[in-house]
Amino acid sequence: MEKDWLFYERQCADKGFLKICGVDEAGRGPLAGPVCAAAVILNPNQIIAGVNDSKKLSEKKREELFEVIKKEALSYSIAYASVEEIEKMNILNATMLAMKRAVEGLNVKADYALIDGNRLPPLDIMSECIVKGDAKSMSIASASILAKVSRDRLCYEYAKKYPQYGFDKHKGYGTKLHTQAIKDYGPCEIHRMSFLTKILKNE
Repeated sequence: MEKDWLFYERQCADKGFLKICGVDEAGRGPLAGPVCAAAVILNPNQIIAGVNDSKKLSEKKREELFEVIKKEALSYSIAYASVEEIEKMNILNATMLAMKRAVEGLNVKADYALIDGNRLPPLDIMSECIVKGDAKSMSIASASILAKVSRDRLCYEYAKKYPQYGFDKHKGYGTKLHTQAIKDYGPCEIHRMSFLTKILKNE
């Protein structure tokens, strides 16, 4: 049976909500860089061909869909919480902050938010959590692609600025290559120090 990508969007529309945004994040797990969130409002009943959970798509496909989603969406917004904010308030709270910024950054005000995961950011509109929402909701899946591509592009910029760490290869995640580079060169200014305690403890 074909997946109903608009089930949650239709539920909201049936309750009278008109501007429903999907919200997702990228970059909670990496050892470096900000966490990114995106919010997307699609036109009612809109299916964008090829959209899926960003983790299930190739980088090339995500890049293609990134441009399509931006063009097709009624409104979209991409926002970040910085390394400093992650260190100050922890990664969960920083992720909620990035999501809040993404929703508030929409140039069309949403009246309902579908949030990927099991925690709600502090929004001034009605919202609900959908666990694994990026595999269930067209709006959330679209947001997951915008967030992932935006953060990956940032990592390509980091790779130019800090070439010894290989950010273009691992996107900041704790791969063998990355952890070895941290041991060899020490952390740089974009590393999340609270994420490095185990790696640095043995040095």
